[in-house]
Amino acid sequence: MRSLFTALLLALPLTATSLAFAAESPAGRWQTIDDETGKPTSIIEIQEAADGTLSGKVAKILRSNHGPNPVCSACEGERKDQPITGMTILWGLKPAGERVWNGGNILDPGKGKTYRAKVTVLEGGEKLEMRGYIGVEALGRTQTWVRQ
Repeated sequence: MRSLFTALLLALPLTATSLAFAAESPAGRWQTIDDETGKPTSIIEIQEAADGTLSGKVAKILRSNHGPNPVCSACEGERKDQPITGMTILWGLKPAGERVWNGGNILDPGKGKTYRAKVTVLEGGEKLEMRGYIGVEALGRTQTWVRQ
């Protein structure tokens, strides 16, 4: 009985640590908030690969000026005129410090443009700062996404 109690005491900090780490990971579902209107626009599902890189797909469109099933008419190449729902719009982000991933790209399907990307997990894992930029990080825009 004593060894079971000791094992439980030892396991408790490990469980708390793993739960805290899960909250600090960007993996999961996020509601995007348009930085210009302040309104929710979509749900993005971010996945973390075994090597720690991130990718994200559009799981659901919440608001669009092009109907409930918009296509990426402004995109070029293989994404041209493809449905935005299910499209990978975030890829190649690598861990770059505590709660920060960068070095990848993000697609703005409304403009058909691809930008360099950086994500930072905020507020105990409940918010995500998504920064898309051209060249240097100072030349870009930031959205705050909310965990679902």
